[in-house]
Amino acid sequence: MNNIILADNQDITKAGWKFLTGQLSEPMELSEAVDKKELIALLLSNPDALVILDYTLFDFESINELIILQTRFPDTSWLLFSDELSDDFLRNLLYNTHSFSVLLKDSTMDEIRTGLKEALKGTRYICNHVSNVLLDNSKKYWVHSPGQVLTITEQEILKEMALGKTTKEIALKRYVSVHTIMTHRKNIFRKIEVNNIHEATKYAIRAGIVDLAEYYI
Repeated sequence: MNNIILADNQDITKAGWKFLTGQLSEPMELSEAVDKKELIALLLSNPDALVILDYTLFDFESINELIILQTRFPDTSWLLFSDELSDDFLRNLLYNTHSFSVLLKDSTMDEIRTGLKEALKGTRYICNHVSNVLLDNSKKYWVHSPGQVLTITEQEILKEMALGKTTKEIALKRYVSVHTIMTHRKNIFRKIEVNNIHEATKYAIRAGIVDLAEYYI
């Protein structure tokens, strides 16, 4: 890997990365993308590049777009370098992908240099602060496993709903009435404390009930 795509709209950050990449022992070709369209165009010609991305300053609408890009460009490595990434964002991204490294803009210089070198080798690197946040949250978030919250039948129905099946389609598949599926749906929403299918789908993805690769087919 000898290509780096810098996807950051902050001039001081770009100057810093140019300085750091210029100190690498192996010469790197550095390209810049100012928006998502330019980034995709560069990836089409450099599919094995390392993308250094400030997600908060770029025009991505959701984390799903990042996950789709990773699927579309499996040889690309990603180094997120941002401020104020939410715990949910980090958890969803890192638990459901394999090629994203994460640094924060207040990471130490040693961490930034190490993260850059590891990402260039295709090895995931997560800075200490993010690692600690994820470990702390995992203790709170997974007090109950999905199996302890929902029955097997409820997990199966939630998966079907998350994959876009209608109540009628689920009922026909399971040889039960629409009323029975509606009752399951109400119980599922109550147990996982959500109010709509969008929130239920996010829960199903986080809990591993739905695989993201399956979700985006």
